Amino acid sequence: MGLAIAAKPKGEDILQETDCQQETRPTCVGWGEKIEEQYQKTKEHAKTYPYVWGSYILVYGGFGLWLTYRWRKLHRTEDRVRGLQERLRKLVEAEQSRNSSALTEQSTNSASVTNKAPSDADKVIK
Repeated sequence: MGLAIAAKPKGEDILQETDCQQETRPTCVGWGEKIEEQYQKTKEHAKTYPYVWGSYILVYGGFGLWLTYRWRKLHRTEDRVRGLQERLRKLVEAEQSRNSSALTEQSTNSASVTNKAPSDADKVIK
C-alpha cells in the first residue's frame, strides 16, 4: 500500500486535494441564499417530524413563559422597593428638619435666657 501511494505522480495528489477542497465549499455564495437554504431545510424537517417540533414549542415556549413571569415579578418587586425607599427617605428628611428646627429653637431660647437682664426677683440684696 505504501508503494502504491509513493508510485503516484505528485500532480495527481495536488489535483485530488483541489477537488476535495472544492467539494467542501458551500454551494451558496451570499448570506441571503444561505438563510433561504437553512429555512427550507428547517421547513422540511418540521413537516417530516411535527411531534418533535411540537415538543420544542411546548418546552421552550413554557420556559419562555416562566422567564417572562419571573422577569415581571422581579420588576414589580424592584418598583415596590424603590417606592418604599423614597417614602423612607422623605420621612428621614422630615425628621431631620424637625430635629434641626427644634435644636435651633432651643439654642435661641437658651441664648435669650442668658442675654436677658436680671429681673427684680432675680436680684439678691446684699
